[in-house]
Amino acid sequence: MITLWHNPRCAKSRAALALLESQDVTLRLYLKDAPNEAELRAAHALLGGQVIDMMRPNEAAFREAGLTRGSSDDALFAAMAAHPILIERPLALSGNRAVIGRPPEAVLTLLAR
Repeated sequence: MITLWHNPRCAKSRAALALLESQDVTLRLYLKDAPNEAELRAAHALLGGQVIDMMRPNEAAFREAGLTRGSSDDALFAAMAAHPILIERPLALSGNRAVIGRPPEAVLTLLAR
């Protein structure tokens, strides 16, 4: 099963969704079914890198929350849980693997077994 944290406003996210729908996968629309902080931390553990890499710091909610690129990981995770619009999109997870769909075709790597 692949879980796609998808935002329908985003062209990259819509493209990744279309690629995965053709594969009969299960999807999660994260703006309707937002991940909690524990799920965000688990996704980050699979992605690696810095927490800010899984965020959209140009969103107004980032500034409104008083965040900066130097904010603590705890503050960044809490902000994503409170404002899921801050989660980089699309983010796809499957088992012990995760990928951010930039470009959207990157999500297809999760189909390779």
